Amino acid sequence: MKIQATCMLVGVMLAGSVAYAAPPIKGARNIVLVHGAFADGSGWQDVAAQLEKDGYTVSAVQLPETSLADDVKATQRILASQDGPTVLAAHSYGGTVISEAGNDPKAVSLVYIAAFQPDSGENTMTLIEKIPAASAGIKATPDGFLYFDPETYAIDFAGDLPKPKAEFMARSQVLPAAAAFSTPITTAAWRTKPSWAVVAVHDHAINPELERWMTKRANSHTTEINASHTVYISHPVEVAKVIEQAAVGATH
Repeated sequence: MKIQATCMLVGVMLAGSVAYAAPPIKGARNIVLVHGAFADGSGWQDVAAQLEKDGYTVSAVQLPETSLADDVKATQRILASQDGPTVLAAHSYGGTVISEAGNDPKAVSLVYIAAFQPDSGENTMTLIEKIPAASAGIKATPDGFLYFDPETYAIDFAGDLPKPKAEFMARSQVLPAAAAFSTPITTAAWRTKPSWAVVAVHDHAINPELERWMTKRANSHTTEINASHTVYISHPVEVAKVIEQAAVGATH
């Protein structure tokens, strides 16, 4: 009887573990994350952890930001290493990158997180000028690169992050070539592939009205989050949920 009771207890424990296991994944299983300008791929850490917890295979691109062409190639290089259908998710300038790189056959859906969504023939700077942001923090170096003014970075770029973290990001930001912002994409992938988007309601780096205009034009499934431009860092669970919606929705 004692042995039987022990077996029953083990059975209950196993049943409990099955009940709390992550549900089987439907749709695309691979996620490729693309950072934007003035940041790097490490900002995706918490989003990646949530996606991996839910069973997805996650990769993060490190963009060289030396040109739009180089950034597209860097993204395509990571896409090529995926073993099946893949969701491309991007932040900020990374949205311009995936609008071009997303034409790759392995990319089945696109996610724009406080990101630019240029149409064919458009560039990032055209969109910035269409509906200017609250901040004028983007400056140029003498040799043709851009940086976000460290004096305003913590407020205008990363307004809802702890100040020490935002200040370190300002000091370690990746500077993009100015030419990358003025280079047009050739074919907008969102024209032929389903897209999802996050609008950061308190974004000072990209005007939220511009984000809404772009998502509406692209017919993206849109979620609004009360966050700064770095919404993917301050609200990783909510952002991961949108990416997972894109993974499931890409097959329907």
